[in-house]
Amino acid sequence: MKIETTFLRSKVARQILLLFVACALLPILALAFLSYRQVTSQLKQQSFSRLAQATKSVGLSTYDRLNLLETEMKILASSPTSTGAQPAEPQGRLGENSEPRFAGLEKIADDGMVTPITGRIVNPPVLSPAERQHILSGKTAVIISSQRGSNGRVFMGFLQDAQQPKRGIILAEISTSYLWNLDSLPAQTELCVLDGAQQVLFCTAGMPSSFRDEAPRQSKSAKGSFEFDHDGDSLLASYWLLPLRHDFGAPSWMILVTESKADALAALANFKTSFPLVFFMALWVVVLVSTVQIRRSLVPLEKLQEGTRRVAMRDFDSPVLVTSGDEFEELATSFNSMTQRLGRQFSALHTRSEIDRAVLSALDREKIVDTILARLPQVLPCDLAAMTLFSAEEGNQTRTYVAGGELTKGSEALHADRQDTARLRDNPESLLIKVGEPFPAYLAPLAQLGMQSLLLLPIFLESELAGVIDVGYKSSPVYSEDDLAQARQMADQVAVALSSALMIERLDQIKVGTLTALARAIDAKSGWTAGHSERVTDLACDLASHMGYNDKGLERMKRGGLLHDIGKIGTAATILDKPGKLDPEELALMRDHVRMGAHILRPIPGLADVLPIVLEHHEWFNGKGYPAGISGETISIDARIFAVADCFDAMASDRPYRAGMPLPKVMEIIKSGSGTQYDPKVIEAFTSLMEDKKDGPDSTGTLSHTEPRASLHVTAEEKVAAIAGAEVTRHGAA
Repeated sequence: MKIETTFLRSKVARQILLLFVACALLPILALAFLSYRQVTSQLKQQSFSRLAQATKSVGLSTYDRLNLLETEMKILASSPTSTGAQPAEPQGRLGENSEPRFAGLEKIADDGMVTPITGRIVNPPVLSPAERQHILSGKTAVIISSQRGSNGRVFMGFLQDAQQPKRGIILAEISTSYLWNLDSLPAQTELCVLDGAQQVLFCTAGMPSSFRDEAPRQSKSAKGSFEFDHDGDSLLASYWLLPLRHDFGAPSWMILVTESKADALAALANFKTSFPLVFFMALWVVVLVSTVQIRRSLVPLEKLQEGTRRVAMRDFDSPVLVTSGDEFEELATSFNSMTQRLGRQFSALHTRSEIDRAVLSALDREKIVDTILARLPQVLPCDLAAMTLFSAEEGNQTRTYVAGGELTKGSEALHADRQDTARLRDNPESLLIKVGEPFPAYLAPLAQLGMQSLLLLPIFLESELAGVIDVGYKSSPVYSEDDLAQARQMADQVAVALSSALMIERLDQIKVGTLTALARAIDAKSGWTAGHSERVTDLACDLASHMGYNDKGLERMKRGGLLHDIGKIGTAATILDKPGKLDPEELALMRDHVRMGAHILRPIPGLADVLPIVLEHHEWFNGKGYPAGISGETISIDARIFAVADCFDAMASDRPYRAGMPLPKVMEIIKSGSGTQYDPKVIEAFTSLMEDKKDGPDSTGTLSHTEPRASLHVTAEEKVAAIAGAEVTRHGAA
């Protein structure tokens, strides 16, 4: 079975896994530890109890055998062989197959004479005064004779005749193999018997020698148990002091039984073997179950975490899919809902930012309207986006725009009545026209497009109703408060943009009006040049447009045209109105008006782009013009265009020194100057423009002042004069 563990890369997953393992296994370990200690203690206590019973059993059996041996000795001592009449046969067996009780049995007379009764005692012990006194009291004494390096010998003695102590003592050496009853010892135990002097009387082969040091330290009471170490092994021991003082006149013997602790705790061996298996099995089960549960919990968390990363990357279109059927699924649903709202809000903010840049950079109302209509559906879901602009100067005449242009263009103008505007003023934030309610008359075209409901967002400029954003729906609208708030903010942005556009329009009007007034003031110095600047400007703009100029270039041509003769402010009226030929000094003063005009306009930064028109419109294409005598494309294209328009108006208009020339004659003179006075490309475009004007529906409108006043035939002298500039440039082509 393969377990998916990639989720364990999460710190939370590892912490939960460790917590699961700790919560599951620590109690097991604690229980096992406590159980082990308790079982160990119980087994030790059971072992100590068993050993204590064994020591007491061995002690009582030894005491019984001492009593039995005493009785047997007395029997043997009273037999005929004890009189010494004849040699005695070995005795000391209770039955045919019984083991010998005595190694030897002798009678010791008061004078020290030894008479064997059975066997022979080698090196009999010397009785201590206490032992002798005990025997003389008529009791049986147990005597211990010990030698270094060997087990002690046990002797038993009593008076042969208590009434006649001088008859001697019966002394027997007891066979220790009979005295110690090993059959009563539990299996796997060892026995050792110590006398009152802690000398070894008997030890089994497996008894460790270290008990000699340990036993005396432990024997502080008649019985007890203790534990000691021997060669790295732990041994359990129990002792019992066999009381012999009263009956046998000897110090108490210590009956000591030992058992290996390992043997005593052998029942735990299986536990030690099986517990690790149980432990690791429990660990595996805990890890498996916890892994499954953690994965079930953390996989949704990982998906939610990945969702937050996508949100941070502004990816709001990828929902988090969780199907756990618990709170995580509910959390994922809430997260997706929040993400969708954030996505709409971020989209709205982004759209508003784009709208800000677009509308604030656009200075034209129609461009602002186009931008709003293109972006509005991204902010507020709708079926149709429109905008209606009001014109208070035209009696609240309205123009309604949809994406692509003006909806009411070419149709009868629609007006908003006072009731409609009052309703908008009473609802400055928004006004909802529900399904079934009548539309205002000025919004009737929207109803024709299938709209059943409208959300109107009024726009006010300087407290005046300037327009309304029309959000159309084919059914009842569905939008949130956030959507409405975003749309309202966008409407406020539109108000700012329209206010800026209106201000720019007014400034442009003021600027154009100022330049026009200045041009008229210049032309007013001479009655012969009245309207010259405006006519030349119109013709130059027509020619520039025909040559592909954009709006910015045309606006530059218009400003330059109105100011091209501003230098004539410094030219005397007598020179401007002189009917005859100008003398050289007067001609120089006349020609200086271009430098004077550039000098006047140069301090104005906003007019720097029109200086080439003012300074170069009298330069010739072949370099014979003034003031600098530059030629070809060194002359700015604006000035080359303006030179043609200026000369055309000068020749076609009346002057104090001649009447205005007819149009064919003017055109012939203009064409004859191509490549010399004028740029051939400009002449070609001018000729095409004039052909278009002649063939157009209003062919006489622009050139009404050029009606023929003389013969249409152009003489050679007139052509030469035109090329040389004698006629055209007499007054600076003005």
